[in-house]
Amino acid sequence: MYRISNFTDNDDVRVIAQEGAFQVIEYQRDLSVTPSSAITAYYSAQMNVKKRQLICNLAEAPITIQAGAMQWMLGDVNATTGIKSVGDFLGKAVRGKATGESAIKPEYTGNGILVLEPTYKHLILMSTAEWGGGVVLDDGLFLACESTLQHKAVMRSNFSSALAGGEGLFNLSLNGNGVFCIESDCPKDELIEITLQNDVLKIDGNYAIAWSRSLEFTVERSGKSLIGSAASGEGLVNVYRGTGKVLMMPTAKMPNV
Repeated sequence: MYRISNFTDNDDVRVIAQEGAFQVIEYQRDLSVTPSSAITAYYSAQMNVKKRQLICNLAEAPITIQAGAMQWMLGDVNATTGIKSVGDFLGKAVRGKATGESAIKPEYTGNGILVLEPTYKHLILMSTAEWGGGVVLDDGLFLACESTLQHKAVMRSNFSSALAGGEGLFNLSLNGNGVFCIESDCPKDELIEITLQNDVLKIDGNYAIAWSRSLEFTVERSGKSLIGSAASGEGLVNVYRGTGKVLMMPTAKMPNV
């Protein structure tokens, strides 16, 4: 039996999102400052540059997280590698190499709580039910998910163009029913949701952070010809084709853009 005080009930801490087994908390002010850093901390809070943490309630569901993300855990908590066999390890190693994610994602089970490392990035909770049971994430965004979700590596349709555009060949796909959390450079309030019905979306850069598994994702020339692409000044663009939806951040670029 345990009791936690001065954590989520602290007047400097606010629960900003809750879904499934997850809670996202946000520290309204950084109180661990010195006279030399107080001005920066004050204006950071005014501009929504705040520390955030993900709390996982294992009594609701077992949780899989990005390697190295755990800060502390309390109660009846069991940590495993999530590896079920040699074949499973090889498959996860290949998928991790392809997507740029950690090959081994720890899984936590039990009835306690798990708290992840604080971050200044925006923590966004979503359910795969919003994506028709399958969602593809841009590289490096995955933080945690309910372990009911299956992880797969999805390859782009035209990998030669992806290489030419400096893009990776694979992305991480989450499939099944469950809730997951991503780390975004852009707050949820500024994300644009685009729904396609047998249509095409073209984006110049890695502004899309998530898209339906049902969409065909390719990297193509922005014009019909090399001359046309050169004249437009755009070159290669990311293309999402079919029926589904795309979540795009318009106000911040990904680090690899």
